Amino acid sequence: MGRILALDYGKKRTGIAVTDPLQLIANGLDTVDSTLLLDYLKRYFSTEAVDEVVIGLPKQMNNTPSESVIYIQEFVKKFEKAFPDKKYSFMDERFTSKLAFQTMIDGGLKKKQRQDKALVDKISATIILQSYLEMRSNLLR
Repeated sequence: MGRILALDYGKKRTGIAVTDPLQLIANGLDTVDSTLLLDYLKRYFSTEAVDEVVIGLPKQMNNTPSESVIYIQEFVKKFEKAFPDKKYSFMDERFTSKLAFQTMIDGGLKKKQRQDKALVDKISATIILQSYLEMRSNLLR
């Protein structure tokens, strides 16, 4: 069984999270410059078995796509071209940045550490992935 990888894609940076090989636990993996993301994924996929990629999809409160969806759609086209056989799906990412920030506070991180946007992106990807795992688990019941 391969891992599930999640992306919190942004114009500048992308937070990345991954499950353990049994697909039970979500862990933050990295934050990379979005322009380097496909190269990063090529390297990662060459060393790790990944069954699926979950991409965070930003939505507004009324459930319509946010304006940043356009950048994600551009990335997805490039992803499909680079990895035509790789399964991917989308997961609502509303509130993940706020949840990530609250997680940092709850974890006792100092104000300076909480200002690290790369860390926020990595935690957001972890929240996206954990939400996906919970949703999938509920569907299998």
